[in-house]
Amino acid sequence: MSIKMENKSKIIVVKIGSSVLAKEGGGLDDSRIQNIAGQIDALRKKGLDVVLVSSGAIAAGIKLLKLDSRPESLPQIQACAAIGQAEMMKKYDEHFKQHGLQVAQVLLTQDDINNRGRYLNARNTLLALLTHEGVIPIINENDTVSTEEIKFGDNDRLSSLVANLVGADKLIIMSDVDGLYKFDQKDKTKKQIIKKVENITDEIENLALDEGSKFGVGGMATKLQAAKIATNAGIECVILNGGKKDILLEFFGNVEVGTVFVSKQPKIGARKRWIAYSLKSSGQIKVDKGAKEVLVKKNRSLLASGIIGYSGKFDVGDSVSITDENDKEFARGLTNYSSSELNKIMGRNTKDIERILGYKYYDEVIHRDNLVIL
Repeated sequence: MSIKMENKSKIIVVKIGSSVLAKEGGGLDDSRIQNIAGQIDALRKKGLDVVLVSSGAIAAGIKLLKLDSRPESLPQIQACAAIGQAEMMKKYDEHFKQHGLQVAQVLLTQDDINNRGRYLNARNTLLALLTHEGVIPIINENDTVSTEEIKFGDNDRLSSLVANLVGADKLIIMSDVDGLYKFDQKDKTKKQIIKKVENITDEIENLALDEGSKFGVGGMATKLQAAKIATNAGIECVILNGGKKDILLEFFGNVEVGTVFVSKQPKIGARKRWIAYSLKSSGQIKVDKGAKEVLVKKNRSLLASGIIGYSGKFDVGDSVSITDENDKEFARGLTNYSSSELNKIMGRNTKDIERILGYKYYDEVIHRDNLVIL
């Protein structure tokens, strides 16, 4: 199939799910990896830079360790990942080399994204890899060292954060379904694919059937969350059936396949993408109606006087969610004051902060340069 595209030197992130790579009895499907490598090569020849986020290491390890299913204990999962990661990369290397391409392994944890220095190092490394002709970065969560505190949770979320990290133009999530389905309310066996989603509303999220595969952890709910992160950051997201041969070539050949999640806003700056979507929130700050209006409509900083409550324990510089009076999150930012300090100054005028605390770091609880409206 010929590919017609206007894209020039654009970056796409392609996430390959375990359900795409894993065979029914465990292990990895060579024919699928071979087809993926061929499609990526074709896209590169049309001017696209491609970053892969690939699950499959644990599935590969399960087969090599002769287990019946995914283990439940973290040490056993990490053992599968340690063995399976090498196997997965070996297969990718073998099939990409047939097209004259070199693979590069990058393993990340949530800590790598949270820490600004490590985040920038990861970003610079990935962008440097893309400057080399014929190199395909392949990213996975570093399952061998990840604990609950530093896990992304699933590779759907990881792929959206990687798309943010490299400033991608598109995020493509390849799974074992044709896209997002709308089910008949009377007969759940009848379903229709939704071809385009303009806004990820509560109604859209309720369509998700959160059923992980035998070897993976993600379901449609995690894919919708990934799509929400991407589109909010100005990146279009697409869900495709990776089990279908040449599905990427069909999509980029303007064949109407999968579900496209439209992004209606321009891409935000790299640092604000990091604040809004890469950092884990350490707590919440609730503001009154007036403060919300000033933040949203006038691009102002958050002052203590507009704060009516908080939850969680956070320190200076931590990421916090900002919610309205109905507890709905509408912004995120880096706080200049800790939760214990905020407990004393919330609702008070800026001029009173030094008298109350005995010192004053800043006039603003969150400066507008460190605040992102979601």
